[in-house]
Amino acid sequence: MREFAGLPPETARERFRLGPDARDWKVHLAQASVRESGPTRDHLRRILYRPFDVRWTYYTAQSRGFLCKPRGKVMRHMIEGENLGLSTTRSIEIGRGWEHVFCTREMIQHHTVSIKEVNYLFPLYLYPKNRDEVDDLEEWGAREAAAEYGGRRRPNLDPTLMDELARRLKMAFIEAGTGDLTKTFGPENVFHYVYAVLHSPSYRARYAEFLKRDFPRVPFTSKARLFRALCAHGARLVQLHLLEASPQGGFLYPEPGHNTVDTPRYVAAQGRVYINQTQYFEGVAEDVWNFHIGGYQVCEKWLKDRKGRALDYEDIARYISILGVLTETLALMKDIDAAIMKDGGWPLG
Repeated sequence: MREFAGLPPETARERFRLGPDARDWKVHLAQASVRESGPTRDHLRRILYRPFDVRWTYYTAQSRGFLCKPRGKVMRHMIEGENLGLSTTRSIEIGRGWEHVFCTREMIQHHTVSIKEVNYLFPLYLYPKNRDEVDDLEEWGAREAAAEYGGRRRPNLDPTLMDELARRLKMAFIEAGTGDLTKTFGPENVFHYVYAVLHSPSYRARYAEFLKRDFPRVPFTSKARLFRALCAHGARLVQLHLLEASPQGGFLYPEPGHNTVDTPRYVAAQGRVYINQTQYFEGVAEDVWNFHIGGYQVCEKWLKDRKGRALDYEDIARYISILGVLTETLALMKDIDAAIMKDGGWPLG
């Protein structure tokens, strides 16, 4: 970043193989943003570039800076403390159907979940600003009205909805973490429940027309047993998709070689994902290879983004983990539907 900021704009463009300036991103503005911010390591941030693909960026909230649209009002909640976010889209183009959801602990990029649609991020928790950081005193006054949170993070959930859900479930809502799901439930239980519902194949089929043109809407149940079951399935999905849990194994990468990704291809008869002419991952079911999140065929996309690169040990282990995650995700999606059917099916009354 220091080198980038110190070069003449056209020299920087050539040195770092940058394309032409666009409406919202220009080399000289990006350089100015870096110079004004330090540069400092404090601005190096992890970002979810694509599903299962966390990278690094240089993040300042300055508009039209190093990132053309940093969206500081939302993204700061993902970097000021521990958080969990839901990424989705408001509508989808006609195609395979609705598969446009993923979870994250990091900021997201404009095309994290889908390349064609606008991507949105919903943080589970909101972090308060310091008074000297707030330009609009009226905004600060509104924040002071919520003094019961004592300056701590607060759940980004409608209090009226949480009161209604507590009444239905006959449980008390707590404002952080998870409850025991017998007497209490918390924001993360709600997140897990929502995540499970959005991964229900029957939900996606039943509400397909609505999902094409607006944000996904989530029906809440009054059945504590179903709520607990969906929370459990959703919690496991979140763990898997964040790569914070060990998925099932059984996948091999048996052939030695240079490990360079050429053109990824799948051979169904062999259950193999080839990365070049001789090297492959083995034991891959066809539905795992074809699994999509948003606009991305995950197994193919992850490898395509590394075309021409030699995979190291960590890359190979990560891809094997992704294969296991997708295998277990498919099983959990069936389990979610089974739990819903067991408790009476749709709608979730």
